[in-house]
Amino acid sequence: MTLLLASASCFINRSVVFFPSEFVAMKLILASASTRRAEILRAAGFSFVVLSSAVDETPFPGESPNVHVQRLAEAKAELVAARAVGPAIVIAADTVISIDGLILGKPRSADDARHTLEKLSGRTHSVVTGVALIRLPDAERRTFIESTLVHFAALSSEEILRYLATGEPHDKAGSYAIQGHAGRFIPRVEGCYFNIVGLPLSRLYHALVDLGWSED
Repeated sequence: MTLLLASASCFINRSVVFFPSEFVAMKLILASASTRRAEILRAAGFSFVVLSSAVDETPFPGESPNVHVQRLAEAKAELVAARAVGPAIVIAADTVISIDGLILGKPRSADDARHTLEKLSGRTHSVVTGVALIRLPDAERRTFIESTLVHFAALSSEEILRYLATGEPHDKAGSYAIQGHAGRFIPRVEGCYFNIVGLPLSRLYHALVDLGWSED
């Protein structure tokens, strides 16, 4: 009997000492003030909190779109991870529009938005998102880049002016929002739709699972 009790005690102790991390729920922290990214996560059933991260998004001279978005995503994740308490996973992302190897940011004026839309008209461009995840408290990381091709219809001057009048282009990278009025100008995309909105949902989910996150 003594031997059996000792064995049972050893088993209980092992379960407590070696496996507690499997049963600890990790909260998700979105390192972004983007309402669009929050809407994607919320609609997909994720529970999360928001801690915004303000970083200088100016591209470095000669910086490629892929390097740019990954650098900014990692900077945002690091900034929020330094302020957060685990167990948690910090999610950060940065998205740009790229055409002819150039990064198209948010327009500085209505004229800037018009020039951008004229550049996109009738052509195919890339939407590139860099994602960085940091698990706390052990600082385990995952990063990836997602790219989606967007085919834009040819736009007349009148269509561009009507779209500018909606006000939608003025705070959007590339001067358009596919989930809004601009959806009528986009006959086809190749790749993840959610990536165009700002967060590649499926790859993000698999990266979270890889880091040990569970919704249970």
